[in-house]
Amino acid sequence: MSRDRSSRRFYRSESTHDLLSYMDRGQAANEENRWTFETAWEAANKVGGIYTVIRSKAFVSTEEMGDNYCLLGPYKETCARQEVEEADFAPNSPPYDCRQCDEKPRIQITYRHMDSYKQELWDTCSIGIPHLDVEANDAVILGFMVAQFIIEFRKAAENYSDTPPRVVAHFHEWQAGIGLIVLRVRHIDVATVFTTHATLLGRYLCAGNTDFYNNLDKFSVDEEAGKRQIYHRYCMERAAAHMTHTFTTVSDITGFEAEHLLKRKPDFITPNGLNVKKFSALHEFQNLHALAKEKINEFARGHFYGHFNFDLDKTLYFFIAGRYEFGNKGADIFIEALARLNHYLKSSGSEMTVVAFLIFPAKTNNFNVESLRGHAVTKSLRDTIQDVQQQIGKRMYDICLRGHLPDTSDLLQKEDTVRLKRCIYALQRDGLPPVTTHNVVDDWSDPCLNSIRRCHLFNTVNDKVKVIFHPEFLTSTNPLFGLDYEEFVRGCHLGVFPSYYEPWGYTPAECTVMGIPSITTNLSGFGCFMQEHIADPMSYGIYVVDRRYISLEGSVQQLAQYMYDFTKLSRRQRIIQRNRTERLSDLLDWRNLGIYYRQARAEALQIVYPDYVDHMQIELGKRFNYPRPISEPPSPTHSRATTPAASVHGSDDEDEVDEEKELAELRISDH
Repeated sequence: MSRDRSSRRFYRSESTHDLLSYMDRGQAANEENRWTFETAWEAANKVGGIYTVIRSKAFVSTEEMGDNYCLLGPYKETCARQEVEEADFAPNSPPYDCRQCDEKPRIQITYRHMDSYKQELWDTCSIGIPHLDVEANDAVILGFMVAQFIIEFRKAAENYSDTPPRVVAHFHEWQAGIGLIVLRVRHIDVATVFTTHATLLGRYLCAGNTDFYNNLDKFSVDEEAGKRQIYHRYCMERAAAHMTHTFTTVSDITGFEAEHLLKRKPDFITPNGLNVKKFSALHEFQNLHALAKEKINEFARGHFYGHFNFDLDKTLYFFIAGRYEFGNKGADIFIEALARLNHYLKSSGSEMTVVAFLIFPAKTNNFNVESLRGHAVTKSLRDTIQDVQQQIGKRMYDICLRGHLPDTSDLLQKEDTVRLKRCIYALQRDGLPPVTTHNVVDDWSDPCLNSIRRCHLFNTVNDKVKVIFHPEFLTSTNPLFGLDYEEFVRGCHLGVFPSYYEPWGYTPAECTVMGIPSITTNLSGFGCFMQEHIADPMSYGIYVVDRRYISLEGSVQQLAQYMYDFTKLSRRQRIIQRNRTERLSDLLDWRNLGIYYRQARAEALQIVYPDYVDHMQIELGKRFNYPRPISEPPSPTHSRATTPAASVHGSDDEDEVDEEKELAELRISDH
């Protein structure tokens, strides 16, 4: 490839093969007698986001460690049926021998031993756990079971190699932390890693509408935990964080939080990844976007029947989704910014319409009758038109066979007109299109609906911003959309996640790997990660709202401006931006991010086993650095050094761009 073509090329950092050289399916681990046991309450037990972390990371974990990697968690019958495929360990192996030990009465662990476990925690750590806290009791049972299993395993592993076993026990969150505490107070020769995905006290403080980040250094943590009746849980979490050999969090912002609330600075940041699906041709995800968007178009036709006065070719779909934490997830400023956007679009005379979806699970009675009726009448119209088209085609064919040109009256007959009129009259409605697809229980107290009412976003004919609150998660069996969540995301144009408390943020990460631009904040782990590794995130379709250093009003204005600027992009510009966004997928691939977890385990091993040498030392934080796209004008505000890596997949022309032409199309000035 010529130097000129190379200089005009979009660089794409593929999954880097030097990072993957240690993925030998456990060959090195076997030779070193090295084992990893990872424990989490959400292992094969879907409760929240940690389930996604554990499940998605399992592939790279086994690629690295093979059978020397073991995931431990609570046995939940209903979850196990769906998640776990039963198989026995290989005979004459440490796990097999350890499983045989399970049948020994001396390690049968039940609630009968609860008092003795709690007494041990009190005697060794001064942690007292109230009898009525069922979740804490379950954590104690799980912790002691895991600790006893690892102790037995370590004894068994000594018989299978001349090299003493090197065991890493990795624990996630406070529910699993008791196992770590037990191993440490019993002085078991095991390297420990503790990962907190969000501090327990941090979740409670943010839920209470506290000015959290500006007061982190001022909180009396013992007092705050006591007031919320979680002091014993806080003690479990803090003890695990201080007793572990290596402490990690999922983002810099959570590390800052842990430093003040748990009183320990993390040794490593271990960002969360995804298993990224590669397309053989880069335009394939654009085709998926078009197919999914047409399904959303069909929903819009039915939902807004009778007031359907906007052009779907000039309509953009924005969405927010996640757990229904109105303030923490940023739904409050999203709705407020939509009201500002509505004003901007109307006052500027824009031809664009924005349909904004809010997807949060809430208590509902059933589907909204108006939503269902809209889809029924539009389906009736579509079926009638298809039937009329067939009749017209037959008549046209017969007339032409007789050697005549058909007249209009010969084609569209009176009965056809009557049928079409009936359908059109059925499309008329007295009220406005609903803002919710379901009947929400106690809708008078629902925070989303109250905010929508306060901002007067009622889906009138004159509104340029239409709002739809969908109070349940999307599935392919949904009668309104017929889309699962992934398809829905692919069909949208922009994901908006202006979170206030978001230790990582899987929703914008999922958008990125699907090539959908998104708005995040500098208080989310994802936003901080992107700012660190990308010279100019906005050039790649990652808009970062400042929710840390400016006022709430300033954040709302910035969010509204980002959305308004997005509506001014042409279709060609949006396609270019989606291409750029999709190029970031390798940045979020577990095949690359798994190295952070590996290095955390390696450090713990070196602390416990000084003779252990890690032969795969990689300097973290320096591996990924995305420059501004070549077609972007340089900005003096971005002075960090970058080292782009050339693409290794596809043909030479795959990512090639005409710098001058694209720059003219994007009309991006220095900023």
